[in-house]
Amino acid sequence: MPKDPKLDWVIDADTHITEPADVWTSRVPAKFRDKAPHIVRNDDGVDIWQIGDHAPLVPVGHTAVAGWKEPFPAAPRNMDEVPKASYDAKARLDYMDEIGIWAMALYPNVGGFGNQGFLKLGDPELMLACVRAYNDFLIDWIEPNPDRFIPIMATPFWDVDASVKEIERCAKLGHKGVLFAGEPQDLGQPFLGEKHWDRFYAAAQDADLPISFHIGSANFTEEFSPERVAAHGIAPTVVRSTVSILLENGKSIVDLLLSGVLPHFPKLKFVSVESGIGWIPFLLEAADHCFKYANVSAERPEFTMLPSEYFARQVYGCYFFEELAPQRLIDVIGEDNIMFETDYPHPVCLYGNVRQKIDAGLVGQPERIRRKLLFDNAAKLYKVAAPTA
Repeated sequence: MPKDPKLDWVIDADTHITEPADVWTSRVPAKFRDKAPHIVRNDDGVDIWQIGDHAPLVPVGHTAVAGWKEPFPAAPRNMDEVPKASYDAKARLDYMDEIGIWAMALYPNVGGFGNQGFLKLGDPELMLACVRAYNDFLIDWIEPNPDRFIPIMATPFWDVDASVKEIERCAKLGHKGVLFAGEPQDLGQPFLGEKHWDRFYAAAQDADLPISFHIGSANFTEEFSPERVAAHGIAPTVVRSTVSILLENGKSIVDLLLSGVLPHFPKLKFVSVESGIGWIPFLLEAADHCFKYANVSAERPEFTMLPSEYFARQVYGCYFFEELAPQRLIDVIGEDNIMFETDYPHPVCLYGNVRQKIDAGLVGQPERIRRKLLFDNAAKLYKVAAPTA
């Protein structure tokens, strides 16, 4: 039972690991270790990940601000200051017990939310080695209690053959989902609906692993242009960019619904991660309306249902801070298509208010709905066994 016996168990569909410094340097072949992603501590004591010869990424501490004592934009300076539960599985389990979370899905930071960070390395052999190293790290990380974690594998999406092999390998290791970019065309790759990806989709479908479109899976640094910051300020730019990135997933989902992927791979599931759910009713209504007037099925006879019907059959959304949507919109989104998340330990995550937010969002909902959104939908999708006590 959770430490508070009054709490019901929850499955958290999106959290992140603040990767320890040796994830890649200890796992890639020796010939690559000097080029593998590694942490550099600058003169101010700030830890920053370095990938290849490119400029350093976001400081480590900005991926793990949950519970930090100072307000935005302050953050831990280095790995010595981030919360232990952000990088240590046993500490994470203790935290999960405190707030009644039975299982957590695990997403990366360093490799990017669509694995696009590895492109900066330039060397395909090294890029693949880094993907494999991260996936092996995840399985090692969950060892203290594999039943309570949902590892989501990275993919070398720039190489479909390698991606298929990695899906097959990781399915055997115990991974529960596949991380992919919702807008691969922004990364120099074919669009979602091109035949180029069919073997990738088939491998995921055969392995019964859902594909995740996490927000920020392409290039979102342009949101923080110096011109915008100068005009509006840092904090307003952060707010604007955050909302913009959430909505970008809406465009990816529309692309998915009209790509032909869902009718061609009817058992394959997709998850829109960390993007919220309040925009989904408008998106589905608009997509259905436009689908009808454009007479899509005349051009693409494989579409035998409306976009909203394909969504109901194969797509999930995840919410965390929202209260309006889970109170009022579940019937039009679909009670079987929604999962709860916290985004721990990221800047916008729920922390210290997880249970309050859950209860505020589900006011007036019957126990059946509460159970589906907080546990059953994720348990079914990721094959998570319920606790026995």
